[in-house]
Amino acid sequence: MDAPPLDELGARLGIVPRDPELIRQAFVHSSYFNENPDAVAGHNERLEFYGDAVIGLTVSRLLYERYPDEDEGFLTARRAALVNRDALAAMSLSIGLDRYLLLGRGEAEAGGATRPSVLAACLEALAGALSLSEGAERTDAVLTTLFEPALDALAEIDGPPKSAKSRLQEWTQRHRGIKPVYELVETTGPPHEQEFRVAVKLDGEALAEGAGSSRQRAEEQAAEAALTGLTPRTPGTEGAAAAGAP
Repeated sequence: MDAPPLDELGARLGIVPRDPELIRQAFVHSSYFNENPDAVAGHNERLEFYGDAVIGLTVSRLLYERYPDEDEGFLTARRAALVNRDALAAMSLSIGLDRYLLLGRGEAEAGGATRPSVLAACLEALAGALSLSEGAERTDAVLTTLFEPALDALAEIDGPPKSAKSRLQEWTQRHRGIKPVYELVETTGPPHEQEFRVAVKLDGEALAEGAGSSRQRAEEQAAEAALTGLTPRTPGTEGAAAAGAP
């Protein structure tokens, strides 16, 4: 089987590959390499490993910039929705990567070109190859173009479950018009095994405390505890808020 042509793909991605052979390797499934060890330089599994991190970095940056007021839990959930196997497979199909795949005979006959795991791995491998061939900045630009529509689409539907901190902030802003504040109460334990205790306050009033192995986890625990205490009072608080009460 001939190596896949790259002109059309390069035009779609807006690049002229500096290292075409490395880009081609991104499409070589291990089954093809095992059957044709002398036809290609290698398969795409190492590139897949590297590309997973490359994609994660770009998507994390995009989320960080798009949601400046959201916490780690929210951002992590959104990233998972964008870079899971099925999401990457769908994106791989949308830009036609399946047409460039080199599969062994058995894998091809078993429908490997439509298998989500194969398609997702191909996109990750391509991201890794692009990073090595075109450099981090150019690769980030290409991936940004690919993922921004997915971010827009995700924002239009119900997002992943929000963290306790996000839900608490929504509640306090809706009912009190202010954001909660988190204060570190104490840190205990040796440096390699510290525990953090954090208090969450609203307009100077302590709502709850939480503890955890990181400050972020302690804040999340404090927010969850605060929500447990606030939720039963929601109807009365709504009435007070409507009447202008603090």
